[in-house]
Amino acid sequence: MFFFLSFLWFVRTTKHILFWIYLWQLKEYHIGRFIDHFRTAKGKQLILNKLNLIKIILLLTFPAVPLLLFFVVSVLYIFEFFKALIDFLRRQLKRPVLTKKTAFLILIGILVEILVLFTLFINLNEIVKFVFWLLVFDVLTPLISSVLILIFQPFAVLVRSQIIKKAKQKRMEFKDLLVIGITGSYGKTSTKEFLYTILSEKFRVLKTKEHQNSEVGISQCVLEDLKEEHQIFVVEMGAYNRGGIKLLCDIAKPKIGILTGINEQHMATFGSQENIIKTKYELIESLSIGGIAFFNAKNKYSVDLYNKTTIKKYLYGEDARVFGEENLLGAMAVAKELGVSEEEISQAVEKIKNKLPGIEIKKGIFGLMILDATYSANPDGVIGHLEYLKTLPGRKIIVMPCLIELGKASEEVHRRIGQKITEVCDLAIVTTRDRFKQIKETAGEKVIFMETPEEVFEKIRSFCVPGDIVLLESRVPEKLIKQLIAAD
Repeated sequence: MFFFLSFLWFVRTTKHILFWIYLWQLKEYHIGRFIDHFRTAKGKQLILNKLNLIKIILLLTFPAVPLLLFFVVSVLYIFEFFKALIDFLRRQLKRPVLTKKTAFLILIGILVEILVLFTLFINLNEIVKFVFWLLVFDVLTPLISSVLILIFQPFAVLVRSQIIKKAKQKRMEFKDLLVIGITGSYGKTSTKEFLYTILSEKFRVLKTKEHQNSEVGISQCVLEDLKEEHQIFVVEMGAYNRGGIKLLCDIAKPKIGILTGINEQHMATFGSQENIIKTKYELIESLSIGGIAFFNAKNKYSVDLYNKTTIKKYLYGEDARVFGEENLLGAMAVAKELGVSEEEISQAVEKIKNKLPGIEIKKGIFGLMILDATYSANPDGVIGHLEYLKTLPGRKIIVMPCLIELGKASEEVHRRIGQKITEVCDLAIVTTRDRFKQIKETAGEKVIFMETPEEVFEKIRSFCVPGDIVLLESRVPEKLIKQLIAAD
């Protein structure tokens, strides 16, 4: 029985350790983002779920009914074992992307599990007490996993510092390299991709890869991909704290800066809108001698910063007809400044299949049109996508979770989204509870709450008719996306 329960416990605990490493990696090991996750309904549910509450009650009642503890925990561990096995077979097991860091953390976690079992085997010969201590570790797994990650964080910081140092040294060897930095609360990736495509008509261009906008990501791009043949390096820059963009500029040394727009995104980690504005403007302040700054004319904060900037500067995107089109116009403006001809720009733009950033138009089942905007979400993006939806014929439905990491601006942002839903949509399905109340305040009866992909799918099937349009915004469950997209 000792070995049987140990095996069950080991499997379910390994699953949970993998999840907590996954969550830390998802939040980029940023303590502020990690903590903010637990302000959401799903975050709270990770700790305050029924299973955890049952286990805590069992621990508290152990002295009175030890045999009950043994029986119930045995049943729970059998259940959790098979749940882990089913998740694995269905490829639904949440685990981190494998890197040197996550592999090391997984190994440490497994070693700790083995050490716990070994210690209990040596010191305990009563099965009930053995189960009690397994359950203690079980309940504390989130804390233990997080402590292990934070303990090794200084070593990760040391490695990070070495990577940055090497990247800076290599970057200094490329005296003639033109670096273009791109930052903002939204629009960075699409602007980068547009600019890369256009500039490649005339120059040998390197760009940072997907999700490679942090100090380590940019440094790795410099170390692994930057070659003597490259004439231009297009760098996407993201940050969550003051000084973050300046650090990236110290690595890349940009001469041209593009500020794509600013909103409340990540205010939970920045603390205030003022901090967000100052952080994004660090790019413009860090431009090398003779630097040129480009600002999105469709964003009020960007225009304000344009007005205070004294170096050579341009506004772009004034003629954008729909949200996101200014990103393409900005890329075209930069290319023109660098001597790319109108003909070369036109040729490059023709190669761009999706000129509407953040949205993929797909054929749906039941004769629906699906607007897939699940790559990421921010307040301006949601409002902009709804504005685009407004221009299309047919009934309109949006499916979205509440937005996260907006800090004190969250309630007002969601009221604003609700108001836009009222103007545009016939139905809105919100999949998380966090700010559902604020959306409903302004969207009224048009908005409903549905959490599971099955519920949402059935509602769409019963509500929609051929020709209707469904906008999938932000982190919509992958299962629902696959159900709604028509097979080729």
